[in-house]
Amino acid sequence: MGRKKRPYYRIVVADSRSPRDGRFIETVGTYNALTEPFQVKVDEERVLYWLKNGAQPSQTVHSLLSRKGIWLKWDLMKQGADEAKITEEFKKWELLQLERQKRLEAKKAQQAKAQKTEAAAEQAQSAEQEAPAVEETQETQTAEQTQAAEEKQES
Repeated sequence: MGRKKRPYYRIVVADSRSPRDGRFIETVGTYNALTEPFQVKVDEERVLYWLKNGAQPSQTVHSLLSRKGIWLKWDLMKQGADEAKITEEFKKWELLQLERQKRLEAKKAQQAKAQKTEAAAEQAQSAEQEAPAVEETQETQTAEQTQAAEEKQES
C-alpha cells in the first residue's frame, strides 16, 4: 500500500496458494517503516489465533513480531507455560527493551556531542586560516597610509 516512494505495509493472513498480492483472509496489522522509530500495529489476539491454527509468518513478519514481543509469548505458549509465567517473562523482556532503548539514546547523544565538537573545531580552524589574510590586508593598508602621509610631509 502507500504511494510512490512512500511504502506502507499491511500484515495479512493469506492462503499459501494465493498469489503474493492476491486474495487474503484477514488483515492483522500494519507496518510503517518511514517513521522514526518505525510503527508496527498488530492485533496480538488475532496473530496468536492464526499461529495456533498453523500460520507460518514470513521472515519479515517474524522479525516484526519479535520486536513487539508477540513471538516470545508464542514460544512460551508452545512450551506449555501458564499465563503467570508468560506475563513474568514478558515483563522481563520489556525491561530489557527499555534498557536497550536508553543505551541507544545515550549513544546517539554522545555521537551528536562529538559531531558538535568536531564542527566547532573545524570552524575555529577555518577562522584561524582566514584571520592572517585579514591582518595582512590591514598591514598593507597602514603601510600605504604611512607612505601617503610621508609624501604629504615632503611636499
